[in-house]
Amino acid sequence: MTIDKLDTGVPHPARRYNYWLGGKDNFAADRESGDLLAKSYPAARIAARANRAFLGRAVGFLAGEAGIRQFLDVGTGLPTADNTHEVAQRVAPDSRIVYVDNDPMVMAHARALLTSTPEGQTRYLEEDLREPEQILAALDILDLSKPVALILVAVAHFLPDHPRSVEIVRTLLAALPSGSYLMMSMATTDFLTPELKANWDEALRSGRSDVYPRARAEFDEFFAGLELIEPGVVAVSEWRPDPSAEEHPTSVEASLFGAVARKP
Repeated sequence: MTIDKLDTGVPHPARRYNYWLGGKDNFAADRESGDLLAKSYPAARIAARANRAFLGRAVGFLAGEAGIRQFLDVGTGLPTADNTHEVAQRVAPDSRIVYVDNDPMVMAHARALLTSTPEGQTRYLEEDLREPEQILAALDILDLSKPVALILVAVAHFLPDHPRSVEIVRTLLAALPSGSYLMMSMATTDFLTPELKANWDEALRSGRSDVYPRARAEFDEFFAGLELIEPGVVAVSEWRPDPSAEEHPTSVEASLFGAVARKP
């Protein structure tokens, strides 16, 4: 799939996420989009931070307790503190990480993502989740005969077609061996009050939002046939929370499901 060149007048999820996290790698269109969404869902910035914290805790688990040394992070977003390779290689310096994103601006910042310990390796692919076969064809530094952690953090909810999104994830998982893991987070309105849910639905209907939330039963479909790791499917803020963290969002504020599961 050909990736469009950088268009600063069109908002992109990676740059909007960067804006919510307090970064500077975004444009007026991204900030406008972020502010519009935050009007519908006031805790958007808290949810972004909670999602990022989930990424760090889950990658730490995978590199540590689970012993994973290969990571495929799709929907990487712009570099910020504690990227996947930094967390993984802090635990296991020989970890190998392939990042994938379809935002040309991420490519412009790829040098920050491609830093690595001498023992490990990192690569960046400018590809699209909607083309899983092209992603799989370019994983030159990963040995697909050995377990890989597939990371899909706050990315699959940009695919409006739920059955197709499940099919894409299954295509990626099918190429990975037994002992691999799926780590995933996805927006949901299950935790929201009726008023907040109505706001979100209206934002989608009016085109102000490009995030298509999933109900619990839909999120569960991504993990069919996999072995969920405790505590299972929960709000991202409730997945093995860090008691020493400065922020402890509620499930309403961190309205994303998060889970990690092992492929038997």
